[in-house]
Amino acid sequence: MTIVLDSGALTALAGDRAKLDALRRRGVWPPLVPTVVLTESLTSDHRRDFHVNRLLRACEVRIVDELLARRAASLRFAVGRQHLPSAVDAIVVALADDTRGATVLTSDTRDLRALSRHTANDVPVERA
Repeated sequence: MTIVLDSGALTALAGDRAKLDALRRRGVWPPLVPTVVLTESLTSDHRRDFHVNRLLRACEVRIVDELLARRAASLRFAVGRQHLPSAVDAIVVALADDTRGATVLTSDTRDLRALSRHTANDVPVERA
């Protein structure tokens, strides 16, 4: 199984050594992180970003290309609510969908689960 992290999960895991160890024991390491998640997670202050940057060195950071961005846009508008999920959340779910069998880890499951209902493959969403 593969995991994809959103910014909430990345931040939460960066400060929780026990959860990181548990994920490694489950064999779901290294996680995937789309590049846009870095935009939400980093501050450009090396002191505040230290733990996140250390965790990112152990992750597989994926570039968001046009095809993935278009799939994410499709998912985002498929939700059909007045309040659309964020573009970053849609990209996280689209990456997990492209990586068949991937699970999304997040600190906020509501929007990501709404997006995952519209994926081509089963995309479980778990709280980080």
